[in-house]
Amino acid sequence: MNTVLVEKKFPAGQSLQIAQGDITIEEADAIVNAANEHLAHGGGVAWAISKKGGSKIQEESDEWIRRHGLVSHAHPAWTSGGLLPAKFVIHAVGPVWGETSDDDQNLSAAVTGSLQTADELKCESISMPAISTGIFGFPKDRAAGIMFKAAAEYFEKNPGSSLKQVRIVLFDKATIDMFVVVWKNIFQ
Repeated sequence: MNTVLVEKKFPAGQSLQIAQGDITIEEADAIVNAANEHLAHGGGVAWAISKKGGSKIQEESDEWIRRHGLVSHAHPAWTSGGLLPAKFVIHAVGPVWGETSDDDQNLSAAVTGSLQTADELKCESISMPAISTGIFGFPKDRAAGIMFKAAAEYFEKNPGSSLKQVRIVLFDKATIDMFVVVWKNIFQ
C-alpha cells in the first residue's frame, strides 16, 4: 500500500497529495504513464506500467497511434488500465530535458493535459509519477514546482471538475525528498 506523505486541500474540496510507493498498485480511477510520443513503453515507469497492466495496454497504445498519430505534450493518449487496479492509463508525453527552450511549458502542458483527460473520462482520482524526471532528465526540483503549480491552477480554474484528488506517487528517496522540500516552500 502507498503512503500519503503530505496533502493540500483546495477551497472547492479537491486535494493534491504526495505519496510514496508504487504507481502500478494505485487504486485511482486513472494513473498517468510518463510516455514517449510513440507510446512504446520500453523503459522506466512506462515499462513497469505496461508490464504489470498486461499486453492490452501496449495493444491499445499501438491502436491509438494508428488512429491519432504521435502523442503531443498537451494532448495525452489514454487506454484502459488492463490488469491494473486503475480503470484508465493516461499516457502523458513529458519533455526531454534540454531538447527545446520550452521544457517548463511542455511539462506543465503534460500535467494539465492529463488532468483534462481525466476530467473528460469523468475520473474522480488520478495518480501520476514525477513526469520527465527519470530517463528524460528533467531536474526534480524544477519538475516538482511545475507539477504542483499546474495541479493547483487546474483546481482553481475548474472548481466543478469531476477530479477530487491528484496524487503524485514517488518511489525513490531522492525524488521524494526533493518533492517534499519544494512542497514545503510552496504550500507551508
